[in-house]
Amino acid sequence: QVQLVESGGGLVQPGGSLRLSCAASGSIFRVDTMGWYRQAPGKQRELVASILSGGSSNYEDSVKGRFTISRDNAKNTVYLQMTSLKPEDTAVYYCRFSGISAYTGTPFASWGQGTQVTVSS
Repeated sequence: QVQLVESGGGLVQPGGSLRLSCAASGSIFRVDTMGWYRQAPGKQRELVASILSGGSSNYEDSVKGRFTISRDNAKNTVYLQMTSLKPEDTAVYYCRFSGISAYTGTPFASWGQGTQVTVSS
């Protein structure tokens, strides 16, 4: 079983920055895709950014140029650097990892518990 623990959320003023982190622990052979999602009140969860093991990444259009996703494969950790934050970025942010379990040798997909990001003056 793979567990994800997120950190770094909080309250920030418009135009400010935050850095989210998500670290995995458990029986991991390989993590292929690491991603960040968010869910605002009354809205569906959406993909914000994802990154593959080789480093290629993609972003949701509204965050391009403002958010940067990165990963540390040795630590099984993903980061989301968020700059120029806007009130519409307010949401609960979740990380998601998918890969191969070291225990079963089969694919896994795990979610973090979520961290609140609030952008407000």
